[in-house]
Amino acid sequence: MDGRSTARAVAALIALSASTFLYVTTEMLPIGLLTLISDDLSASPSAVGMLVTGYGLMVVLATIPLTQLTRRVPRRLLMSGLLAVFVLAGLLSAAATDYTVLLCARIATALSQALFWAVVVPTATSMFPPRVHGRVISVVFAGSSLAAVLGVPAGIWLGQQAGWRSSFLALSAVGLLTLIVVASLVPAIRPAQGAAARGATPDARQYWLLMAMTTLATTGTFTAFTYVTPFLTEVGGFTAAAIGPLLLIRGIAGIAGVAIGGELADRTPRAALVVPVAVQAACLLGLYAAGDTPVAAAGLIALSGLAFSALTTALSTRVLQIAPRSVDLAAAGASTTVNIGITAGAFIGGILLGTSGIRSTLLVGGLLSLAALILVIRNPARPPAPEPASAPLPEPVTQARV
Repeated sequence: MDGRSTARAVAALIALSASTFLYVTTEMLPIGLLTLISDDLSASPSAVGMLVTGYGLMVVLATIPLTQLTRRVPRRLLMSGLLAVFVLAGLLSAAATDYTVLLCARIATALSQALFWAVVVPTATSMFPPRVHGRVISVVFAGSSLAAVLGVPAGIWLGQQAGWRSSFLALSAVGLLTLIVVASLVPAIRPAQGAAARGATPDARQYWLLMAMTTLATTGTFTAFTYVTPFLTEVGGFTAAAIGPLLLIRGIAGIAGVAIGGELADRTPRAALVVPVAVQAACLLGLYAAGDTPVAAAGLIALSGLAFSALTTALSTRVLQIAPRSVDLAAAGASTTVNIGITAGAFIGGILLGTSGIRSTLLVGGLLSLAALILVIRNPARPPAPEPASAPLPEPVTQARV
């Protein structure tokens, strides 16, 4: 394949990664701008908080139905349409004069994100050969990891300096540029034409076991991490001013985890699942046992972020391999499973916090992670089928090397 095709595919991949950056930043931004939005729109803090929790619930409920509804829409048109909704909803958010308008804008963004997460990985991998899918996915997810490290802090800073509306305007402006690149470079193919349209080794049993493991591991992570701030201050002995730097270090470690997970997924698929879950379980149980030692707490918090990011990358790669039918629907199921785990973890952690104390969130999170580890060890993954040596690609599809 020529260098021009490779360059187009890589540029499209970077644009898709930028899209994940935008969506994650937008989802989490109201947390940091809560007081500013509340005061400006005369809404209660709990109502503004619903802009985040309601957003997540909408993603959980809408992902699979929207994926099924749009399963025949060409990739370029679908991704461009989703980004167009993102841009318009961001402009509507910035122009909102009351809470109801802002809530409607957030619902529109959440609906587009629900479908976006189901199709972004199949879209990105359809442009590249299967042997590098893990690394392709790591590039896609690097955008979401950078959102936590750069996007949300930058959006909060801009909102504090120029008003909360300026943050949404800036995201819409970047979204428009990303939309132009995606509309120009993503192949105009239907899902059935892509190289990642169906699993390489379809296996319904392995897929549902993978979803069960994902639910346990994600619930374990967020049972602990949702309440990590009071844990670090009450148990770890850190000051409130130290929390930001600690979470920044965890975010940077998460970026490294995305890269490591992608490399492992391409080279040793089984280890790509086992190692992150084992490390996560060890970190959470280690925090329960030694979280009152500041150095140990800081290191384990960072390492747990690396492990979870590596796991999510490996998860998406594995879905491409074993999707029993449509990869889009399988990816939608994985996205829904992760969001269910996030919601369940926050709920379980909240109950534990009020009944058993903050340390119990780490213990239960670690035990759930151990259960996920047992599940993945007892059900070894079959290796992906080898790539055909000379099978020609469909004419509209451009695949590139990474």
